[in-house]
Amino acid sequence: MANVNYFDHENKPDYHRYFSEEFKKRKVRELEKNISSVGDICTTYSVSRTSVYRWIYKYSAMAKKQVKQVVEAKSDTQKIKALEERIKELERIVGQKQLLLEFKDKMIEIAEATYNVDIKKKVGSKLSSGTTLTGKNTGKS
Repeated sequence: MANVNYFDHENKPDYHRYFSEEFKKRKVRELEKNISSVGDICTTYSVSRTSVYRWIYKYSAMAKKQVKQVVEAKSDTQKIKALEERIKELERIVGQKQLLLEFKDKMIEIAEATYNVDIKKKVGSKLSSGTTLTGKNTGKS
């Protein structure tokens, strides 16, 4: 299905916009400080990516020194850090739960050995209601 905006350009008059050098320099500084991204500038000011990269080439101190800048969206970096923190937290929780399970298993083993009772029942066995007395519990043979 065709996008309506695709056909809108036919009805709009052609005009050339001019951005001052100070504006371009300010936007390049924002890019260098990772305050905004190339895509943000393109969308906000309706400028082509080619134009923005020309500004970078012309006004960037890093480009003149031939220093490569790794451009990464700030939100991506924050998301990655947040996910790494979440992973650490979940690993910590899993470790605590594992220790708790091992502690409970050891306590069950000690209780079984001390009281000579089978606490861990087999999967298919019936659970007792706890109200009937058997010969073992009453001391009668």
